[in-house]
Amino acid sequence: MAIALLPVDFQTGFDNPAWGPRNNPGAEAAAARLLAAFRAAGRPVIHVRHVSDDPASPLAPGTGGTGFKPELLPDPGEPVFEKSVNAAFIGTGLEAHLRAAGIDALVICGLTTPHCVSTTCRMAANLGFAVTLAHDACAAFARNADTGWAAGLPPMRAEEIHASAVSHLHGEFLTARGTAAILRDLA
Repeated sequence: MAIALLPVDFQTGFDNPAWGPRNNPGAEAAAARLLAAFRAAGRPVIHVRHVSDDPASPLAPGTGGTGFKPELLPDPGEPVFEKSVNAAFIGTGLEAHLRAAGIDALVICGLTTPHCVSTTCRMAANLGFAVTLAHDACAAFARNADTGWAAGLPPMRAEEIHASAVSHLHGEFLTARGTAAILRDLA
């Protein structure tokens, strides 16, 4: 299997306090370890960035939020695909790029677990790619599950949102694994 790392939306806009409480403050460090290992092994790395159409979004152009976090900057020559929706495959050339490169397996990590990461993982699996989710190299925000639409449901904490999203994906669309296990297999 030809495998690539796909870091999704590790952007400075997610440092904006408007997102609310977040789980897993170590997600970027775990993703940076994956990034270093994939590069050292000569494996492909393909970056995804969200550029929102909503001018009020912390991820909109001109807000400073579309930049990559410093520890996860693309190296020269590493492709970057920009999207404006949750799925990295919609409106981008990502699928064509993966197929042309002979890549049939992905390790995915990023922000946020229940939105762009989950949607990208689901689509990748439905397109026939073998997907591993580095669950400890992802994070969610409390804002990710506004339960105000359902009277009587308590608000969910970021940790619960993250665990729920990973649980819904594992075994159905992908295999969820920790960074340490992925790195052992890559070595």
